Amino acid sequence: MLSLNLRKFLISPRFLHRLMATNSGKKFIRIDISSDTVCPWCFVGKKNLDKAIALTSDQYDFEIKWHPFLLNPSAPKEGINKKDYYRNKFGSRSEQMMSRMSEVFKGLGLEYNMSGLTGSSLDSHRLLYFAGQQGLDKQNNLAEELFLGYFTQGRYIGDREFLIEAARKVSIEGAADFLEDPNNGLKEVNEELQQHSSNISGVPHFVLNGKYQLSGGQPPESFIQAFQAASNVTA
Repeated sequence: MLSLNLRKFLISPRFLHRLMATNSGKKFIRIDISSDTVCPWCFVGKKNLDKAIALTSDQYDFEIKWHPFLLNPSAPKEGINKKDYYRNKFGSRSEQMMSRMSEVFKGLGLEYNMSGLTGSSLDSHRLLYFAGQQGLDKQNNLAEELFLGYFTQGRYIGDREFLIEAARKVSIEGAADFLEDPNNGLKEVNEELQQHSSNISGVPHFVLNGKYQLSGGQPPESFIQAFQAASNVTA
């Protein structure tokens, strides 16, 4: 009588994603993004990346992971007027910079909203970490909601209700309880800041398949070229 021993093993989501990509005939591209949720060029970069992905979805399968970056680590948690902050930081250049961003956002079909508060983005990064534990697609969708709220609706990135609302929209469970304890996710965010942000000077910063890098609010064409270069690089 023939006996068959079956071994149970776990397949990581990343390995499974690669296996599915191979079986579909598509090449696999992992994209690690270092970003701050209060960085307008990070949102621009994401929207252009989304366009590039949509244009090449028949060629590649993608896995996207977001990593924290703090443009202003000492930003106040209670929040300050956004326009006043930019005027104090950039002086006479602030109006020109805001006008420029309005034009860039308009080109993306979005209205750049400078109302409301700015301040510490740490809680948003803790929440993005938490979302990633429930799936990288949810994390990516949450990044979109946070950017939309902060840059087009005047929502404050440090407002607990806004963060919970954004999490609810993308079906993240347990966000309110997670955010209640300020230590939840803090260790992991600090570790990622050290691992992914300590060697870069600005965001957005993209790393494709572990080696190919590009920075800034790149146009879709630049991302497509990067896909082609990175698709033959093993992460």
